[in-house]
Amino acid sequence: MYHKTVSYRLFSTFNNVLLTVISIVCLLPLYHLLMVSLSSSAPANAGLVTFWPVGFTFEAYAKTFENANFLSSLWVSVQRTVLGTAFAMIINAVAAYALSKDSRVFRTRNIYLWYFVVTMLFNGGLIPGYILILKLGLMNTLMALILPVTVSVYNVILLLNFFRTVPKELEEAAFIDGASHMRSFVSIYLPISMPAIATISLFTMVMHWNAYFDGLIYIKESMDLPLASFLQTVIVQADMSKFDPSIVANKSQRTLRASQIFIGALPILVVYPILQRYFVKGIVIGAVKE
Repeated sequence: MYHKTVSYRLFSTFNNVLLTVISIVCLLPLYHLLMVSLSSSAPANAGLVTFWPVGFTFEAYAKTFENANFLSSLWVSVQRTVLGTAFAMIINAVAAYALSKDSRVFRTRNIYLWYFVVTMLFNGGLIPGYILILKLGLMNTLMALILPVTVSVYNVILLLNFFRTVPKELEEAAFIDGASHMRSFVSIYLPISMPAIATISLFTMVMHWNAYFDGLIYIKESMDLPLASFLQTVIVQADMSKFDPSIVANKSQRTLRASQIFIGALPILVVYPILQRYFVKGIVIGAVKE
């Protein structure tokens, strides 16, 4: 009966219209970028491209994929995102499982939990972090981009709260059948927690894919830069030296930059809808403890 009231229908209609308008406003800049990347040089430079390509051509994408530095950076970002997400989820999930136990099972739980929480409030800073990576010999390596951000206390706490909603009877039944904590974690907690794991995996993937500052600090070779760092130097700093001169000759830098930005955004645009169905459930479950 509640869903049939006039006020509810008005609110639902207004809400749908508002969200549709906001979605269009968010997508229009990306759509315009795509149209610029598909246009020829002269109209793009003259600012004549709006929401339809002028002088339709794939030349900007062809030139972009001819650049060895761009392809190398794209591959580095793929490796970073896949490995970084895998490492982060394994370590964060194991830590969250241990911290989700009460003090009767894990006696020093509160000590470890506060040890994690303190790192959310205080950190060593940029210079100590740089010195640490330098002393460990990780400069100009993929691990310099992955290891410093592997443990996210925020994600650990999200998973911890989710794990605490899993009925204890399931784990007790597994223990009676002879299962260990590791078997219980793999066979019970992980399958039940897939919404939370998918949500946090999405957060981690987006963070790794979009991170650019650490690449500028720890990576010295242009061929080893992640894509976000590469785009920062090419687009924000307007440094086209990482392109072969034969590629950028007689070619609009605006269309080249537009094609690179769109390619950089495309993987997340593809992955996000796949994990979207887990997103709301993963955030809400575990937020309130019964």
